[in-house]
Amino acid sequence: MTKIITYNVNGIRSAMSKGLLDWIKAANPDVLCFQELKADPSQLDVTLFEQMGYHHYWYPAQKKGYSGVGILTRQKPTHVEYGCGMEKYDFEGRVIRADYGDVSIMSVYHPSGSSGEDRQAFKMQWL
Repeated sequence: MTKIITYNVNGIRSAMSKGLLDWIKAANPDVLCFQELKADPSQLDVTLFEQMGYHHYWYPAQKKGYSGVGILTRQKPTHVEYGCGMEKYDFEGRVIRADYGDVSIMSVYHPSGSSGEDRQAFKMQWL
């Protein structure tokens, strides 16, 4: 059986400082999908994930400290797709997909729309 977990970390650097790695060890997922990274892999010690046996794939937002998704996986995917092909969403790093033959796992961070009318319209277009 494969164990897949999704986790909105609300900032992966902060989550790592609060015990994320210990939690991953205890939860022991085969695949872990992250949302709201607020960082890119150059700002992390990704070798910590590698030492736990994970391949890692990151799709950060272009805007620093904002959004972003990632996937940790024990089994190397046959293909990884970054983004959804729509520039306005891909700019914000909202979708990453790992393919394993005929099975795909996506990490998706939906827009919230809570900061005003423009973002609500953005969310409604997304939906």
